[in-house]
Amino acid sequence: MVPDYQTFMRPLLALLSNEKELAVKDMYEAMAVRFKLTSADRALRIPTGTQSLLDNRVGWAKTYLKMAGLVESPRRGFVKITQKGKEALGTDADIRTKFLHQFPDFKKFQNRSTTSDQPVSEPEIESNQTPEETLESSYRTIRSALADELLAKVKEMSPERFEKLVVDLLVQMGYGGSRLDAGQAIGRSGDEGIDGIIKEDRLGLDVIYIQAQRWEGVVSRPEIQKFAGALQGQRAKKGVFISSSRFSAEALEFASKVEAKIVLIDGEQLANYMIDFGLGVADVASYSVKRIDSDYFIEE
Repeated sequence: MVPDYQTFMRPLLALLSNEKELAVKDMYEAMAVRFKLTSADRALRIPTGTQSLLDNRVGWAKTYLKMAGLVESPRRGFVKITQKGKEALGTDADIRTKFLHQFPDFKKFQNRSTTSDQPVSEPEIESNQTPEETLESSYRTIRSALADELLAKVKEMSPERFEKLVVDLLVQMGYGGSRLDAGQAIGRSGDEGIDGIIKEDRLGLDVIYIQAQRWEGVVSRPEIQKFAGALQGQRAKKGVFISSSRFSAEALEFASKVEAKIVLIDGEQLANYMIDFGLGVADVASYSVKRIDSDYFIEE
């Protein structure tokens, strides 16, 4: 398992204790060896997938040590311990962010990281997450709460309004051609177990049969069997059953075994699709996370 970034701080200082410059890439490798990380550990990525978890956590340990003045970057891609770093290493202190807070430069760095003029609180100082991990965790919490609110709103809709929502979502996802085409398709067939038909693409080369149910209890196997039977009666190959509730294990198993391709979308998935495709939600804020473009600073 990859340790949290604070756990890397003292080992990094120890690695640099010979006062020689060390390439950052060699620093990552040395920490992997020091903590006996497996190939699977090294393959782990941060939530965005843009960097390995090891490199991210070791990199932030280095950054925090640098902001406290315990290490420095004598030249691009290299790191070296400072006199202040050697003195810290010579103590028995647990070198973590709380320890670094005694250094004025680190205090300034921490306070620049907040929108408040107040010092950083103890819980923030002691967090074992890197800033990327904290951002991702906060995003997931906000998204989960939003999905719950959306689903509550959906369950309050009338069956007719729910059908319209389903069509709007499918159009947002790229199905159905125009909104007008999709609107004409809903409710047109009148077949039992089918609420409507929508184009799979703008040209209408294939169609998808839809069942949209604003359901309170668990959707069981008989409901999916009825839908599958309706598809068979139409010689249809594809169907989407969307419910504001959830599907039983038997319903899911049945849908996976029938000849026609049936996709089941429960309330939780529906809410997440609405967020992903911007239906019924509005942007509040957007944060662009950037990193140094090393190529820009290479002198020709």
